[in-house]
Amino acid sequence: MTETALGTTTVTQVGIIVQDIEAKARAWSEILGLPVPEIIVTDTFELARTEYQGQPTTAQAKLAFFHLGQVDLELIEPIGEPSTWKDQLNQHGSSLHHIAFQIKGMSEKIAYLDAKGVPLVQRGEYTGGRYAYMDGNAQLGAILELLEND
Repeated sequence: MTETALGTTTVTQVGIIVQDIEAKARAWSEILGLPVPEIIVTDTFELARTEYQGQPTTAQAKLAFFHLGQVDLELIEPIGEPSTWKDQLNQHGSSLHHIAFQIKGMSEKIAYLDAKGVPLVQRGEYTGGRYAYMDGNAQLGAILELLEND
């Protein structure tokens, strides 16, 4: 396999924005024949240091993960705003939000995508790593999420 500028071609997650995570988690559980996953809430700003459009935001989200082999299906219900999650819900209702890739070198990958016209829209920290949402809607039809674990 040749090395790509992004550093990977392996999708690790698909994220869907939902209005009611409990209802959607039950629906996916029934369709997939899997247990309803635990619903967690993202960290507060003090831990996550979330930025949206370059500005700090206290927005959070409820998350539920279905582990489907190589790819996780992530359900996301926005809490508060502003955030890319709330924008997606307001503009499109429950819908596909992002495709995620596990990467190394977050700063370099953000700069690479920005130079390609795929700008940073939101970033933050989580226990053990960080994420960045890159707005690829114009060129690619989806947001790309970069995940970097320590």
